[in-house]
Amino acid sequence: MIPLNNNEMLLLRGKEGTLGIVKVGGNNQFFLETEKEEILLALEPDNLLVASGFGTDEKTMNGLKCVLYMIREVGSPFIVLPKNHPASKRLKIVVSVGDRTRLSCSITPGTHPEQDILCGADEFDGMEIRGVKGGVEISDLRGAVVERIPFKV
Repeated sequence: MIPLNNNEMLLLRGKEGTLGIVKVGGNNQFFLETEKEEILLALEPDNLLVASGFGTDEKTMNGLKCVLYMIREVGSPFIVLPKNHPASKRLKIVVSVGDRTRLSCSITPGTHPEQDILCGADEFDGMEIRGVKGGVEISDLRGAVVERIPFKV
């Protein structure tokens, strides 16, 4: 288990991609917007917001933090694009929320309303991230550099 509290962000840096992870904390309601409906997601404090960035530079790190902040602190909704939407190819960061997230490089970014699967770089394919009391459990880490940083803007 990797310790993580509500004031921290976990970064998993690979060679091609980066993951940002924060606890849901006290905000236990999020909205998921699809083409046809709005879904209310009710979560537990130890559930996780996981953001997947397709890059490893400072701009990607700042983007991960910004997107996670916008969702957790500002209350921005999750937006799911329809299949074959042209914007999918331009997404640089995608996000999931829940008690566990599976990473896959074989799905289209931004088009999955299921919040237990997230598009990621090839090096993260098959990884599973679980929120547990006081931290995060990661299976199949495969050599990514793990760093815990303050979660503030």
